[in-house]
Amino acid sequence: MLWVDTIADLREQVGRWRNEGQRIALVPTMGNLHEGHLALVKKARDEADRIIVSVFVNPTQFVAGEDYDEYPRTPGQDREKLAACRADLVFQPGVDEIYPGGFAGRTSVTVPALDSIFCGTFRPGHFTGVATVVCKLLNIVQPDCAIFGEKDYQQLLVVRHLAADLCLPVRIIGVPTVREKDGLALSSRNGYLSAGEREVAPRLYQVLCTAAEKIKRGDRDYDVIEKNADEALRNAGFRTEYLAVRNAGDLGIPGDDDLVILAAAWLGKARLIDNIIIRR
Repeated sequence: MLWVDTIADLREQVGRWRNEGQRIALVPTMGNLHEGHLALVKKARDEADRIIVSVFVNPTQFVAGEDYDEYPRTPGQDREKLAACRADLVFQPGVDEIYPGGFAGRTSVTVPALDSIFCGTFRPGHFTGVATVVCKLLNIVQPDCAIFGEKDYQQLLVVRHLAADLCLPVRIIGVPTVREKDGLALSSRNGYLSAGEREVAPRLYQVLCTAAEKIKRGDRDYDVIEKNADEALRNAGFRTEYLAVRNAGDLGIPGDDDLVILAAAWLGKARLIDNIIIRR
């Protein structure tokens, strides 16, 4: 497995693979890898000849007061896990490599339809940071496909919209959420949970499952479904930011198309997000 930290070295290697006619997949991550990330790498292996995994804690997607400095960084362990998963190249740039000259006055990418709703309401500027760094990575690597997890569902839609709107020649592939045996979605921030909070945390997924079952049985009173689910979370000790039933394609008002129930809630110091997709 190769490891590079500069754009020039990355492009040189990508050029060699391109000259050999090989297909390339990109898996963008912020490191501190768990089985959810490794599922993305395994999916990439099914889709391409060469797998590039980026490991970059992107400062522009952290809003004021968030945990950028404390975000867990485990580069040595990450490389061991990626080697075991047969990744071909790890791109681990510094901040100056991705943002030469700093942040002020630089070009940024925004997806207006998704930027200021749900997570964007509570984390203003977050999705502009996500869209900008993903656009940079896609331009740096120019992969045939890029792999993202469905747990960060709004993020996945942001990436799909930016790729379509900017006519980027890349296929964006979503991978289902990987969970613990009790249903808790894997996340680097699960490490913030205390032992007692870890016992409560799976309740988020359970509440979403209950709401999804009501919809599958034909209940269309989404306002009541949302209200009851939110109340169940608060009774369990969560501080809910949002819980909503929306169109799965654009997070618009639900209709006859596929739906997604998505939620964000705090449990102690951990901000947990999760969702369930309902296929029609």
